[in-house]
Amino acid sequence: MSAIPSSIPPGLPQEMTVMAIPVPGGPDVLAPEKRHLPVAQKGEILIKVEAAGVNRPDVMQRMGLYPAPKGASDLPGLEVAGTVVDRGPGAERFNIGDQVTALVAGGGYAEYCKVDERHALPVPSGLSIVEAAALPETFFTVWSNVFDRVGLKAGERFLVHGGTSGIGTTAIQLAKAFGAEVFTTVGSEDKRQAVLKLGADHAINYNTQDFVEEIGRITGGAGIHVTLDMVGGDYVEKNWQVAAIEGRICQIANLNGVAMEVNFNRLMMKRLIHTGSTLRPRDNDFKAAIAAALEAHVWPLIANGTIRPVMDSTFPLERAADAHRRMESSGHIGKIVLTV
Repeated sequence: MSAIPSSIPPGLPQEMTVMAIPVPGGPDVLAPEKRHLPVAQKGEILIKVEAAGVNRPDVMQRMGLYPAPKGASDLPGLEVAGTVVDRGPGAERFNIGDQVTALVAGGGYAEYCKVDERHALPVPSGLSIVEAAALPETFFTVWSNVFDRVGLKAGERFLVHGGTSGIGTTAIQLAKAFGAEVFTTVGSEDKRQAVLKLGADHAINYNTQDFVEEIGRITGGAGIHVTLDMVGGDYVEKNWQVAAIEGRICQIANLNGVAMEVNFNRLMMKRLIHTGSTLRPRDNDFKAAIAAALEAHVWPLIANGTIRPVMDSTFPLERAADAHRRMESSGHIGKIVLTV
């Protein structure tokens, strides 16, 4: 255990319970530990965590495949919601006692978590604190990639794979709210019905239909303007097949592995743009700009009920292993959240 911090505010405990990753492995390696409270530094706030979102990068980190970036906590957890209990020098936006939700680079699986105050947003009116914890990771990711990086516009056709994932349910709602025609792929009839109720215009069960053929049929061969893909592998070539002329594809994960063979003639003939990004290692200013955009453009839509996080299940912090099992089963629809 590290040395005891010298500036823990009066009234707060010296120690907290966290769920750590002592060694890489399966869900059962997640283990409770006692650690000293993090101390809010310049521009940071300390949050008493009431809920923390569970995301696929947490699973990858637990397996030893996605290490925390330099300077970040080694604990899993990329999004939290709770109450501000301390402020570092220069942190003035939030008051002690304010309820916030925040994107963090690590450390969410804990009773307390510190964060750059610019990466925190007020809990939208009408949402519970648990629902608020389901917002940051997926909303920051979808906004920065779909709207900033590849510029989805009203009237365009948009495709997101894995429509019932946290990213998928977020992308469907945001794309629909901003005027796109939404296509998605799912793995079962129950999931197909769920995404149609959420607002998707077209939902394709990839276990019973060829999504390349089905999209070609629906669009009359015109194709998809913007694709958000987390699958990778052979989906890269398929995304190029279904893309419209001058379509844009954004890669944010490769759950099926890295594509080994693709036909670059198709990329050239269609004048496609295939880009990608990762969010966790980006600098604080970049994340702050996304937070500001979300507060201006998306938070009002959450407050008025146009968009809501889709909740799958909640688990207490000490059952983080069960939450990971739920995610790895791929049976979830929407977000999995830990309660603290």
